[in-house]
Amino acid sequence: MVVKLERPILVGGLGLSFSLWILQSWHHSIVQLGEFGLLSTLAVGGGLWLWQQNRSKASLQQIDCTPVDRATAESAIAKAEAVINQLVQEAENHTSLNTLREQLTYLFLELDRQEIKIAVTGGKAVGKSTLIGVLKSSGWQEKQPKFHFQETAPLFRETTDKSDTAVLAEVSKSDVVLFLTNGDLTDTEFQTLQQLKAANHSTILVFNKQDQYLADERASVLLSLQQRIQSNVVATAVSPIPIKVRKHETDGSVQEWMEQPAPDIAQLTQQLSAVLAQQGQKLVWTTTMRKALALKAEAKNWLNKTRCDRATPVIEQYQWIAAATAFANPVPALDILATATINAQMVMDLGNIYQQKLSLEQAQTVVGTMVSLMLKLGLVELSTKAVSSVLKSNAITFVAGGLVQGVSAAYLTRVAGLSLVEYFAQQEIVLDSGSSLHLDKLRQTLQQVFQQNQQIAFLQGFVKQGMKHLLPQTQQVEIVCAEKAIG
Repeated sequence: MVVKLERPILVGGLGLSFSLWILQSWHHSIVQLGEFGLLSTLAVGGGLWLWQQNRSKASLQQIDCTPVDRATAESAIAKAEAVINQLVQEAENHTSLNTLREQLTYLFLELDRQEIKIAVTGGKAVGKSTLIGVLKSSGWQEKQPKFHFQETAPLFRETTDKSDTAVLAEVSKSDVVLFLTNGDLTDTEFQTLQQLKAANHSTILVFNKQDQYLADERASVLLSLQQRIQSNVVATAVSPIPIKVRKHETDGSVQEWMEQPAPDIAQLTQQLSAVLAQQGQKLVWTTTMRKALALKAEAKNWLNKTRCDRATPVIEQYQWIAAATAFANPVPALDILATATINAQMVMDLGNIYQQKLSLEQAQTVVGTMVSLMLKLGLVELSTKAVSSVLKSNAITFVAGGLVQGVSAAYLTRVAGLSLVEYFAQQEIVLDSGSSLHLDKLRQTLQQVFQQNQQIAFLQGFVKQGMKHLLPQTQQVEIVCAEKAIG
């Protein structure tokens, strides 16, 4: 039985319909077109329409892998090792060090791995298990290097033990990815293929269960896949639908029975053989490089966490110094961050934590740049209004006006410090005399950190901390009593 298409409408069908409409509009001048000519014209029309629609996207939608050489893989391992060594210097007793070192040792062994790892993935019920079984029993593997198949959990399921992210993390450890689909690609499937491309995976798109389509539908699906993916697309039928066989005997009787066709995996085995023969060892090095990058990222996360733990008390120290200075000597809102010496010293201290060696002059330049960005983004005015609003809601409008300035100065100093921490963690740049800040990235980081610290609950808690640091104990008691009386 032929199943119905349950995928998005095939663009090939639209092309054929468009061609038919043209032929019908020209019917008065085409009066003697044979069946072969008609079908040929329809096919050409559909093909041209498909080609035109997808030509502009071709360069953006290829999923070819770019294998790396051994030197590139070794360089990636060295960079991961450097980050781990830095973590050793800054936190020699860190709980993650043993695990990180074990992974690093394993990477050196991976460089000479002979076994090829093949991940078989895709949505639910696309034939992953059956495909692996057919490949193992086909005798194909006897002619190939040693390899190992790994079937992943189904992708694109809302309720599952593993998320798509976890499944793709497993896939990243494989040298070759067989991505199975039973028809034209959905948007989710296409986006997943793009993720695999971005991670430099060697991916073969497998159009399985092709036998469940009529010949023209099958051709349309395959053409659509090839136009979108451009290469490494094969069609298979790993568990073909049984076909009815009818035999007419000489005596006029008819015998019928169901016959199971042999699996059709010829295109896939040919493609796999070509990939393994041409790129086998390089694919292993490419996988090793991906693992090295992942290890570096893990080590860097631990390093940033360690540095952030050291940076937070520094930021808190300088935010209350800035608050006390502004509270004792109230200044206009636009000059809240003009205490260059205080903030410049904070920048230098944070730079030392993140291995960014800054002179006082450089630190003052950084402060000036951040003040300029804050003014352009309107953060100074917004923060002052927010702090004022919280103070009024707490029934302490009778308190000295310097409290608004002091808390605002502390708040902006905190935002500046957290922004620099985030910026240093992402950029990993060395600000020497010949370098400059990446203003666009710094601007984005400032906006992000400011928004994260704009929640009312946070501001209310921050204002209360400011009151404790800036107001005498007796005045704090009076404020609490006033709030209780109003409440």
